Amino acid sequence: MIDVLSVGRVSVDLYATEPSVGFDGQQTFVKSVGGSPTNVAVAAARLGHRAAIATRVGDDGFGAYVRSRLAGWGVDTSYVGTAVGGQTPLALAALEPPESPQVVFYRGQAAPDTGMEPQDVPADVVRGCRLLWMSLSALAQGRTATTAMGWMDARARAPHTVLDLDYRPSLWVDVAAARSAAEQAIARSSVVVGNRDECEVAVGTREPDAAADALLDAGVSLAVVKLGAEGVLMASAEGRWRVAPHPVEVVCGLGAGDAFGGALCHGLLAGWDAQRIGVLANAAGALVSSRLTCADAMPTLNELDALLGGAA
Repeated sequence: MIDVLSVGRVSVDLYATEPSVGFDGQQTFVKSVGGSPTNVAVAAARLGHRAAIATRVGDDGFGAYVRSRLAGWGVDTSYVGTAVGGQTPLALAALEPPESPQVVFYRGQAAPDTGMEPQDVPADVVRGCRLLWMSLSALAQGRTATTAMGWMDARARAPHTVLDLDYRPSLWVDVAAARSAAEQAIARSSVVVGNRDECEVAVGTREPDAAADALLDAGVSLAVVKLGAEGVLMASAEGRWRVAPHPVEVVCGLGAGDAFGGALCHGLLAGWDAQRIGVLANAAGALVSSRLTCADAMPTLNELDALLGGAA
């Protein structure tokens, strides 16, 4: 049985190694694997779970690189398809500013990960995985949008069906289209996670408690509102908790939310209470933000345990 099945985009990421230099300056770049849902699968695998990613790459050298790296991290690549003639997307990041670096995406008109079909993942895998992690961006474009919504339908809102309000404006026609898809996906989810900006797109408010109220009113069992330097709000019918952040010196903030997501998966699968999940997830996000890359930087449970003084 797969513990975590993550759905959505993938890319090869190039990270600038010189801080405080924009794209208009001379840069040296380091290569890694990226794409938020792919990073979450890596993060879950690094925490000891059998994780798989449903996506597609091109039949190019970058596609082979993605498969090799994912396998090396222990991610099941059975559902990584190949688009014949397609090009694996690229993303370039300049560390300016470190907390929210400039990113330029090269995805073309129809990136391979927008062409997934229902048969790409067997129905029993979709229904039987212990946790389905759905990225909102997977619902934005191409055949993948209807395929991914169908996979959510197949689970009938079973625990744990998690929607990440992963919002990338360049993937959507407009905010109204993103909100419509978010509303449909929220109605199919048991857990929803997003930052304040993403909550505003999805439910019309960036105020954390109001956003949590809207998600709970929509039938979600756990609403997770990420507050950046202020920590996270965890809300359920049993109560709500604001969990303080774990302070670190930020090198690159791009992978923090994905590390948070992997730790959220870990806590949900372990049956932890919301507050304990928030502590671990904050620590995971903090640790990755103190490192340069995303997928390569995802922490192990031992690393998080050391960071938390044995409390992981």
